[in-house]
Amino acid sequence: MVSSAASFDHSLWSATVAEPAIETAPLSGTITADVAIVGGGYTGLSAALSLAEAGASVVVLEAETIGYGASGRNGGQVIPGLKLDPSEMIAKWGEQRGRALAEAVGNAGDAVFSRIARHDIQCAALRAGWIQAAPSERALDRVMKRAQDWIAFGAHVKMLSREEITKRIGATEYVGGWIDPRAGTLQPLGYVRGLARAAAAAGVRLHQKSRVLQVAPAGKRWRISTASGSVDAASVILATDAYTDGFMPKLARSLLLVQSIQIATAPLPPRVASSILQGGECVSETRQLAFYFRRSPDGRLVMGGRGAIGEQESGTLFATLEHATRRFFPQAAAVPIEYRWSGQVGLTLDGLPRIHEPAPGMFVAAGYNGRGIAMATLMGEWLAARIHRGIEAPLPSTELSPISWHGLRKPVIGLGIAWAWTKDRMGIAA
Repeated sequence: MVSSAASFDHSLWSATVAEPAIETAPLSGTITADVAIVGGGYTGLSAALSLAEAGASVVVLEAETIGYGASGRNGGQVIPGLKLDPSEMIAKWGEQRGRALAEAVGNAGDAVFSRIARHDIQCAALRAGWIQAAPSERALDRVMKRAQDWIAFGAHVKMLSREEITKRIGATEYVGGWIDPRAGTLQPLGYVRGLARAAAAAGVRLHQKSRVLQVAPAGKRWRISTASGSVDAASVILATDAYTDGFMPKLARSLLLVQSIQIATAPLPPRVASSILQGGECVSETRQLAFYFRRSPDGRLVMGGRGAIGEQESGTLFATLEHATRRFFPQAAAVPIEYRWSGQVGLTLDGLPRIHEPAPGMFVAAGYNGRGIAMATLMGEWLAARIHRGIEAPLPSTELSPISWHGLRKPVIGLGIAWAWTKDRMGIAA
């Protein structure tokens, strides 16, 4: 197996992207800006575009190429909300703050789809909804309570019976679930390239192959240094999430990284395609080690799940994913797998994303826990509003705190995965 990083070139998204790659030069010399952004993914480009449209001068520094990280490798599911339901957000943050946050994250898909429409981004966007599916009766109670919570909050979601979910998905694996029509799918690499194109048109200076080596205070400003240049900026946004490296060890140690792996079949034959996700929905489960799946714009079945810990991919886990695909969809068992790829996911201990302001003029957004398209787009907008207009985000800022046992993360995560497998066998929902 190849390394996870190298698998970017083998992904379905790299092979089928409609938006052209952005051509830029590495940073050279010293330049100045109102805001420097480290990371050319959804968070960084969403913030850059919002700031540039508000009149700020912005520089984005990307270590590799636009979309090389999670923004170009994910499953393309645009899922609103957090791992907490509205009542849980209100209980955690109070009536006013919790309600405002639930309203904002519940409509997070609007931030994505409105950007796509406004900038004519070629990413095969389809707003056909997201299904959360329960694989056991024990898990179904939690799923239905989630749906009821959002219904009570005013969202037009719908609960699905066993018969309804089987008909929509085309698999008999699930006993019920719910569908959220605010969600959808897109071609993730096309979306991030489209954001970059729009940002450049708005005046953002993009520099790829410009790995940041140091972020340091320079009086009341910040100096962001690469091997061949530097940016002098009043504010800096760190938008590297699971691809944070040595320039900010404290941030890197605040996240746990695991691989998410994906496979894509050949285009489904018409007879098979007519029985699988005919409505274009995307699906994820409530297992602790969940599978997620969708149809691609060119008619393939795309399936994802938990991968290895570390940089090297695991052939065994890819085989497990392929086995699950054939078990769920026996009608597609003869359709060959044509693409396999992976990427790193940044997890937080409580499953919630983070906003940090570790120093005056420094801003961080990270920890999307597998829901990065909608939330990263939205949080980029929030950071832009914080910098340009002083508006606090609905999600409260927290202290940047490394995980105390981060150095032991591989064995600890390994034990956690073993325990998750046990709970999955017992039918306990995440």
